[in-house]
Amino acid sequence: MGLFNPKDREGAPETPQSGAAQRPTASGPVAQSTQQIQEPPTPGGNHVANIGKSISIKGDLTGNEDMVIEGKVEGKVDLPNNQLTVGANGTVRAEISAKAVVVVGRVAGNVHGTERVEIQGTGIVEGDVSAPRLVVAEGAVVNGAVKMTKKAGTGAAEAPTPPPAPDVRKAG
Repeated sequence: MGLFNPKDREGAPETPQSGAAQRPTASGPVAQSTQQIQEPPTPGGNHVANIGKSISIKGDLTGNEDMVIEGKVEGKVDLPNNQLTVGANGTVRAEISAKAVVVVGRVAGNVHGTERVEIQGTGIVEGDVSAPRLVVAEGAVVNGAVKMTKKAGTGAAEAPTPPPAPDVRKAG
């Protein structure tokens, strides 16, 4: 009876696991099943980090992946290249800066999106909001200043400057 070859086990049927590569390992099915537990990437190849309802974080939160907050975060959140979603159960008391921000829950603090900010119908923002694109759904609450900024590095949001009027003087 061999340790590494499932065919050598007496009476043990071979059970293929979907999605896992069939290869002999010292730990058998346990090592193979860890591949199935990993969270699949989101479209575009990014992973999503989740902060669950029972999680509470105090301090600065930075990263390079999309994030969903369903718990409580207090401090500063900085995701310069990714999307932050404050879920329906999420409560954030922080300065938020991200590529895109979606608020479904509650935010107390300023929100800055380098591309867009969306506040859904159940979303509440107690603070200033700045972004080149802003979506505020009916029923959403925004208590603070709104600043529509132009996207960094582009002149797309700038209105063209008209040419100066020619200096006309009356002869005579």
